[in-house]
Amino acid sequence: MKFRRLSIIYALCDFLASASAWTLFFLLHFNFDLSRLSETFIKAEYIRGLIIIPVAWVFLFMLTGFYVVSLKRSRLVELVYSLSVTVPGVIVQFFIFLFLGFITDNSLYLYFLEALFIFQFLLTYIPRVIITSSTAIKVHKGLIGINTLIVGSNGKAFEVFDRIKNEKISGGNFLIGYVSITDGGNGLLKDCLPYLGQTEDLPGIISDYKVEEVILAIEGNEFDTIEKIIGLLEFRDVTIKAIPSLKDILTGRVRHTAIFGTPMLEISNLRMPVWQANIKQLMDYILAAVCLILMSPIMLLLAILIRISGKGAIIFSQERIGKNGKPFTIFKFRSMQANAEHYEPLLSSKSDSRITAIGKFMRKHRFDEIPNLVNVLKGEMSLVGPRPERQYFINQIVKKAPHYRRLHKVKPGITSWGQVKYGYASDVDSMIERLEYDLLYLENMSLSIDLKIIIYTIIIIIKGKGV
Repeated sequence: MKFRRLSIIYALCDFLASASAWTLFFLLHFNFDLSRLSETFIKAEYIRGLIIIPVAWVFLFMLTGFYVVSLKRSRLVELVYSLSVTVPGVIVQFFIFLFLGFITDNSLYLYFLEALFIFQFLLTYIPRVIITSSTAIKVHKGLIGINTLIVGSNGKAFEVFDRIKNEKISGGNFLIGYVSITDGGNGLLKDCLPYLGQTEDLPGIISDYKVEEVILAIEGNEFDTIEKIIGLLEFRDVTIKAIPSLKDILTGRVRHTAIFGTPMLEISNLRMPVWQANIKQLMDYILAAVCLILMSPIMLLLAILIRISGKGAIIFSQERIGKNGKPFTIFKFRSMQANAEHYEPLLSSKSDSRITAIGKFMRKHRFDEIPNLVNVLKGEMSLVGPRPERQYFINQIVKKAPHYRRLHKVKPGITSWGQVKYGYASDVDSMIERLEYDLLYLENMSLSIDLKIIIYTIIIIIKGKGV
């Protein structure tokens, strides 16, 4: 809740700053003629700008991830960030003014550009640094912080407790208790922090105590439980950290810039930067809507051919497992005979007799997946991401490859690295083989990788190599 409130405060200040910058720039354009003040403020172009410009700036800052708030935000990083977004934003805004004919005197171009930057940057940055500094002071004084849980109860856990407890200036961690792994709460921490339960109780503890950060302090003889612990934390909205070893520090795995805080190794949930993740989501919605419109004639033709091919629904729907393990209904064009599964779920293969003639054509060109675009618009899928599977097959996969659950950290996709590499999976073993490339995608997520996968998918669609 405190993060959401802080994000709203930042956004509101940015909105007011942009509105004020536009007002000052508008007055400058009229040489601050106070005698024409009332006339100036009722101009339609000023009123339009007062609505559009602040909204555009707030949207830009949101898109680049500024409103993903942390209590440990660096003021120096915030300065660099504000400059890196404001400079190109102001340049784009200035050229829009030129295009619209708002600025006509070319001898004053540089003067107006400098003025626009100064107004926008200073009025945006000054409130930000005040808010960030105020938050940092409260964190350092221990007035506000992050509810933190320690997993472990012996030597390493006590080391974490001792470091955080003896910080000269608070790093922002409120230790609310610990969870034991093997000793039932009788470890070294029993007299230091409240014992909250065993590792299997983690989901309930995180919910009940509003835990925001989990520190793994696991002993050498407890490492066989780490996969289970991370699995329990996988779909929780918490930051997972661990005590770094000297090797972690020397290899550059520890990213720590707080001077007074305790260095920790953060177990990252996603590799894609926030601004890229936001653009990816925006592209999903825009491209899905455009593709549905452009492909509507093809969809109509396919619907007619599916209807002619035999009995059964045109659109096939089925429950799949999506982000954070939540089930959703996926939509596809029916490519098999009606009631193709009688007793238990079955995977299809190239020679599957259940596939209809039109179904074979659609699968070759991936046309059967066009209705997936509706799932993208509903926010259940992305254009690029691991293909969603049914719970029946997931249960079989995790017995051999428990790390499969990591795929549920992101939205499933219409196409994926594994899909491009292997195509449709005909059995559980091929699903596991494909898993390697889907995990590789998770570790290297970026807009450029998405673009490459989309290009290769288009080539597959054109060549008809979808099966």
